[in-house]
Amino acid sequence: MADGQYTYIIIGGGLAGGYAVQGIRERDAGGSILLIGSEDYLPYNRPPLTKQLWFGKKKVEDIFAKNADFYAEQHVDTVLMDTVQELNAGEKTIVDGNGQRFRYQKLLLATGGAPRRLSIPGGDLEGISYYRYLDDYFATRAEAGEGKRALIIGGGFIGSEIAAALNINKLHVTLLFPDEYLVARVFPESLGRAITRHYAEKGVTLLTKDEPTAIERKGATFVTHTRNGQQLESEILIAGIGIAPTTVLAEMAGLTVNNGIVVNEFLQTSHPDIYAAGDVANFPYQALGERRRVEHWDNAVTMGKYAGRNMAGAGEAYTYMPYFFSDLFEFGYEAVGDVTTKLETFADWQKENDTGVIYYLREGKVRGAMMCNVWNKVDAARELIKKGATVTPDDLRGAIK
Repeated sequence: MADGQYTYIIIGGGLAGGYAVQGIRERDAGGSILLIGSEDYLPYNRPPLTKQLWFGKKKVEDIFAKNADFYAEQHVDTVLMDTVQELNAGEKTIVDGNGQRFRYQKLLLATGGAPRRLSIPGGDLEGISYYRYLDDYFATRAEAGEGKRALIIGGGFIGSEIAAALNINKLHVTLLFPDEYLVARVFPESLGRAITRHYAEKGVTLLTKDEPTAIERKGATFVTHTRNGQQLESEILIAGIGIAPTTVLAEMAGLTVNNGIVVNEFLQTSHPDIYAAGDVANFPYQALGERRRVEHWDNAVTMGKYAGRNMAGAGEAYTYMPYFFSDLFEFGYEAVGDVTTKLETFADWQKENDTGVIYYLREGKVRGAMMCNVWNKVDAARELIKKGATVTPDDLRGAIK
């Protein structure tokens, strides 16, 4: 493309960026598109990195959102293993890691988030996996021989999922986390303790109410020191302690940033020709009546598509309610809305701590729902949340089943 000029530039090679291409092409068949990604891979689905790839249910080639032919057929220029260094919103230009300047008409920031790192001595040692990317899967898979010792730091989504995956692959797994039970920000105490017991029954060693204070390496072995005085040896060390939104370009451009890049209902930033989508976007979650930043697969896919369509002139408000899901051994769930244990919860169990629906309420109104081993009921949960009615436990018994 002459002089590096594009109708649309997408910064970020994750799912939001990939699906933005689809959204653009639904509205504009001819506008030029440049997609810049920092990894060496076209956009791919992240959930299999802690799930199906470990269980033989998917192969790596199955996890890509679109195959390479799609981008060629849609006349998309893709630049991989590159990081944008400069963004000038006034001039509508970017400069990439090779010093090449590009001009855009519309820009999407789909920059996602970077794994939070351990701020302790040894937290930057080579070989520690801050598990998020496909290369992290490859590196861990190469080391994950039967009988190896793996220490997982963090008892949230990533930590609990990769611990189950490695245990199923016959590694000796230890989980170290500061809460009393797994996924404590989402699971009510009764469920959280039941899941934690189940992990122990599967052979996972659980060190609760503890955290790492220092890490050292002795040959091929990591030695992790903890606040409670443990010294834990492992060949594999994974930290899954969340991500921080990648907002450096937005800040450079003078865009409004507050727990992510602030966007309106059309996914425009404080500059109308710059959009944001995916993990990095702080958007008005209309059904909840408040701003949110959502770090889940479904949000990245759908928001990316909306952003692409709106960049191409659709003018469609993002009113979608994204869901998320997880699989922890035999326990699986789908959830939508605000699912935090800061809210009041009511559990309508068919089988206690196994099968049923957990409702998350504020002032008697359903704000979120988690369907535990109950499938294909996300739409019913969405309607219940959007209705906004004041409900009692009796109203909720059997409401979703």
